[in-house]
Amino acid sequence: MAPTIVWLRDDLRLGDNPALSAAVEASTDNIIICFIFDEESAGIRPLGGATRWWLHHSLDQLSRTIADLGGQLVLRSGAAGQVIRGLVAETGAERVLWNRRYAQPERTIDADLKSWCGDNGVEATSYQANLLFEPWQVTTGAGGPYKVFTPFWRACKSQPEPREPLPAPERLAGPTLPSDDLASWSLLPTMPDWSGGLQKQWTPGEEGAWERLDDFLDGPVEGYAGNRDLPAVEGTSRLSPHLRFGEISPFQIWHASKASTNASAARDIQVFGSEVGWREFCWQLLFHNPDLATQNYRRDFDGFSWQTPTQSELRAWQQGHTGYPMIDAGMRQLWDTGWMHNRVRMATASFLIKNLMVDWRVGEQWFWDTLVDADSASNPANWQWVAGSGADASPYFRIFNPVTQSKKFDKEGVYLKRFVPELRDAGNIHEPWKDAEAPAGYPSPVVDLAETRERALSAYQDLRRD
Repeated sequence: MAPTIVWLRDDLRLGDNPALSAAVEASTDNIIICFIFDEESAGIRPLGGATRWWLHHSLDQLSRTIADLGGQLVLRSGAAGQVIRGLVAETGAERVLWNRRYAQPERTIDADLKSWCGDNGVEATSYQANLLFEPWQVTTGAGGPYKVFTPFWRACKSQPEPREPLPAPERLAGPTLPSDDLASWSLLPTMPDWSGGLQKQWTPGEEGAWERLDDFLDGPVEGYAGNRDLPAVEGTSRLSPHLRFGEISPFQIWHASKASTNASAARDIQVFGSEVGWREFCWQLLFHNPDLATQNYRRDFDGFSWQTPTQSELRAWQQGHTGYPMIDAGMRQLWDTGWMHNRVRMATASFLIKNLMVDWRVGEQWFWDTLVDADSASNPANWQWVAGSGADASPYFRIFNPVTQSKKFDKEGVYLKRFVPELRDAGNIHEPWKDAEAPAGYPSPVVDLAETRERALSAYQDLRRD
């Protein structure tokens, strides 16, 4: 039997992988599993530094797992459509299978390849694997996409129950092919290697994803509805980077959560499910708005009067030296671990956009480069939500006060002290500039909150009048 190619992308797992399951069912002993590192195809957004680090380790772990089952993960680089065409010619493969992607450049690649396969007698089939609901599946009564999350998620839950996850194969086999050396892709940082904090925090790969989920469902899920707002508490799942690379599927998370026997956590599991739903909503937004990372969803924001920040202001935000402890703790957590608590993400984004009046795209790009969970949908959708330019956006007058946020959600300053050690002996940890003697080494605030709030409100009101 001719080989079957399984083309992996953002689905770096063996369990609940429909494309792989279909290949195993049809051709157990002749499967070519490949991953293509593509930064050449038109429109493909190059990965940021943190996601490149994650990808290296995820592929390394996946390659080892596949080898343990008797198979090979074939690594190639280049324009993906051309690479797959070459692999078909090289191996005589008669089937190419993959799981669907939803950003426009990737969809274009997939559609062109499917057309080429049809013209050349090669079967090409794609599968739903990484979203519970296809972006075109859930529509309003008028047949269009939803613009508000709550009715979108309500409509999702009225759909048939998401399918059960598929089992992982017990063995794999196929031809041994030339494969790139993973190290040759230079995904890991050097000179300097800034990834020490990431290595301490994360275990990329399918096994690491399941450890995260199991640990979450065994403990932190109880109390999730409230604790998810507390950055000092391990109250969230931290599954986002594993979902970003498809090391675990939303179907697996959905059914594992529903199977939880912790009756007292029923409400928390429901709230957790809505966070999975927000991810679905973001992907629906990107599907229908391909330029989500570069254009305002609400085009009236095209006339907004963004300010050009000084280099010192922008650097202070990026490096966590703004003089506002909640902002600085969050930005330092991001740099150290590649991740930031969601409550703090909203505060740091609001500070950049509304206190510094910096275009949301500047912040989106910084997060794209530094977050291990940065994906094409959630990252721009969430930045636009804070800016007020997005779907179901935060109202223009909602400006997160970082002092109020830290007093409310980190009252004792545990989170602040963890990431801003200069404040460990501060008398007034939330407003250290009010101490008689400022903490050594900690900067004064870069801007005045009250003044910049009024400036932002005035700019937003001018936009509304226009």
